[in-house]
Amino acid sequence: MHGPPGGLRRDAGRILVVTDAWHPQGNGVVRTLAMVEERLRARGDAVAVIGPDRFATLPMPGYGEIRLALAPRRRLAALVDRFAPEALHVATEGPLGWAMRRLCLRRGWRFTTSFHTRFPDYLEARIRLPPAWSWGVLRRFHEAGAGTFCATPSLAHDLAARGFTRIVPWSRGVDLATFRPEAAALGEAEPWEALPRPIFLAAGRVAVEKNLEAFLSLDLPGSKVVVGDGPARAGLMRRFPRAHFAGWQDGARLARSYARADVLVFPSRTDTFGLVLLEALACGTPVAAFPVTGPLDVIGGLPVGALNEDLRAACLAALALDRAACRRHAARFSWDACARRFRDGLVPVHA
Repeated sequence: MHGPPGGLRRDAGRILVVTDAWHPQGNGVVRTLAMVEERLRARGDAVAVIGPDRFATLPMPGYGEIRLALAPRRRLAALVDRFAPEALHVATEGPLGWAMRRLCLRRGWRFTTSFHTRFPDYLEARIRLPPAWSWGVLRRFHEAGAGTFCATPSLAHDLAARGFTRIVPWSRGVDLATFRPEAAALGEAEPWEALPRPIFLAAGRVAVEKNLEAFLSLDLPGSKVVVGDGPARAGLMRRFPRAHFAGWQDGARLARSYARADVLVFPSRTDTFGLVLLEALACGTPVAAFPVTGPLDVIGGLPVGALNEDLRAACLAALALDRAACRRHAARFSWDACARRFRDGLVPVHA
């Protein structure tokens, strides 16, 4: 991996993050950026996040709850100038990300980017767009910056093979105070807790790219629970009436659900990390997943999850794993370390 040249000064700096994924969206990108913002502010940095909430927006096709900034160029430039950043990070490849990239190139500013989402895989799954086309667009987007932040070694290897040359390692963290085994004893019982055990639980956006059908189609003992919401939920509920769909959860309630489940099933083949893996492990819940980017990096060969191309076999194997070991493994990941690595990878706007 090759880090960006230079670096932000060690004392407090003015850091700007431009992102198409921000509150009120609820996903791994938003959680990551919000936790990093909080930690950077705590160390004394001035941090501003420019997201779609500051612009007129349109709904994203297929994801009505996700809003995309409409013609953001002029207002974006005004907001950037008002903040006067010393370092600038472009987090996403949406309308705001492209507008900020163009502004930086026009002004000769240096910036960093991050690779959160394998859009080529999503687009192939949704509209059969050849992945080579969209990979070319993403490479053009990121290679204009001084560094592309990447969450896992396996993803970094994949990006390098696709022609990305400025890859910067940037792992993730987990809120160990919220996501903990003791959460199981807190709060009210969930309706699905009366279902036959064991409970196999999947969590996250209910969308085609999450591959939930692979989980819901399995012949497993006990019960299947899906925590989350998204465009595929209604169709999956019709197709799999025996599964329980618990809806969107976050915070303490989500932690309770993890802690009260027997296994977290992560059927996605396209996620670049999977924060739900760390959250479940922090609650003492073992993971079953395919051996792909994300699970390979978080779980690897450790006895805190079962990775297998036979997802049913992985689910059954995960039932026998030590829940205390899961918690110990998750405790190695912290948001403080994630924020430090993010800051270390930034570059001054002006060379």
